Amino acid sequence: MTVHLYPLANGLSTDHPVPGLPFVDDSHIPLDEGPEAIEAVGRNQGEGMWGRYDPHRSSGGWRAFTTDPHDNSLGWSVRYHPEHGRTVLLMKDDDTATLHSTWDGEQLLYRAGGYWFDGTTWYRPGQVWDPVEQDYEKRQARAAVTVSAADMFDRRADAARAAVLDVADIDAEAPAPVVENWGDHLALWAAHQAERDGALPLERCVVDLATPELSGAQLIGVPEMAELGGITASTLRSYISRGNSEVPQPQALVGGRDQWARAVADDWVEARRRSYEGVRAVMSAGDRDQLSRGAAEVRDHFAADFQNTLWGRPDVRKRWVLRARNEDSVREIADALAWNVASSLDRVLPTDLLGQTVGSAVLHDFADAIDLDRKVAKKQPRKQEWLHLWVSRPVAAMLDWFIRHHPESAHHHIGEITREASTRWGIPAEDTLYTLRQAVAMDGKLNQEDAESFFALLTPPEKND
Repeated sequence: MTVHLYPLANGLSTDHPVPGLPFVDDSHIPLDEGPEAIEAVGRNQGEGMWGRYDPHRSSGGWRAFTTDPHDNSLGWSVRYHPEHGRTVLLMKDDDTATLHSTWDGEQLLYRAGGYWFDGTTWYRPGQVWDPVEQDYEKRQARAAVTVSAADMFDRRADAARAAVLDVADIDAEAPAPVVENWGDHLALWAAHQAERDGALPLERCVVDLATPELSGAQLIGVPEMAELGGITASTLRSYISRGNSEVPQPQALVGGRDQWARAVADDWVEARRRSYEGVRAVMSAGDRDQLSRGAAEVRDHFAADFQNTLWGRPDVRKRWVLRARNEDSVREIADALAWNVASSLDRVLPTDLLGQTVGSAVLHDFADAIDLDRKVAKKQPRKQEWLHLWVSRPVAAMLDWFIRHHPESAHHHIGEITREASTRWGIPAEDTLYTLRQAVAMDGKLNQEDAESFFALLTPPEKND
């Protein structure tokens, strides 16, 4: 799930000012002394204050944040890149840690409601989750051009009409102040930039992006956005008012109304289709209970079974008369229904498929253990051969469930595991059974006595001489 973050102001010492936001004096923060010094401003300095820094190993840069020492409701977020300079933002203090986490990746800066820049390329807001990569898909903004401070510099701008604000001028609970004559403020910042040691030249200071995706013709409002998403406009407005972060940030505010890029809206629609709710809708049985198809099949089976038990059997049906309605009768009927469920577990989770699956999972864990053992042996030669097998916790818990619910089938499939481990790797049966018994003991619910009795029945009989 993406998180919406809204900076309140630019630090005066930033290399990449956010358009429209004021500039705030950041001289009380040791930006030039490195990330450790920034962290130290807030870390362990008092209740409600915190700071942190982390290196960015792939780029050689770093990121840091700290609570502002003058106003603990505000905080500073800093992202430094050895080639692309630094971004300095004044945020709500509660938002600094979240922005710190998002800066862990390639994102150097954000603009236009979540469009982000990696130093070379602009991408649309991350919305469509890739389950294989375990990250949002990187979707490049179409024909995007970086707009630098030099591009935006207006010779008619007058720095005398602008002012650098103090932290005391910013209210953490109010919306970010919008500066109308921002060109004048940019000129004032540029003058400061020219005097600051290590500052990037204006042509390398990223201010914004230009892309056909953000042109007026490609912007849509709430009604069009809702129609694309298959919901009503009132539902979308409700999502937005509740701060539902699955709705992307708007890219613009036109006439006081939120506007989204059509490309961002299309990604949102795709993300909805690929979400858990979307998957549930695709696999729905389309019936009254909104169950999945498999769950509806289970319900229908037991509904028919219960109907037959409760009405089809005369000995049970006669209990519906008033004089037979008592606790003992209800308990007997409940027991009969529960027995139907317990004896039909194979309809819920087929034992033959479960057995093959658990067997494959156990052998996969064995293969990992053997592979690791061989790698260790190459680095650390041993006088005596030994092998440490293991079964991962989820597999052990599933094996335990299998034994407790389907002991006969589990007995057969564990025998298959033992035979396969011996054939494939020469593992003695007692080693395999010991590993499985230990795994069940540690991560399962089977008591020790039952586990020992069960596995004793799997131990190969002693051969007579």
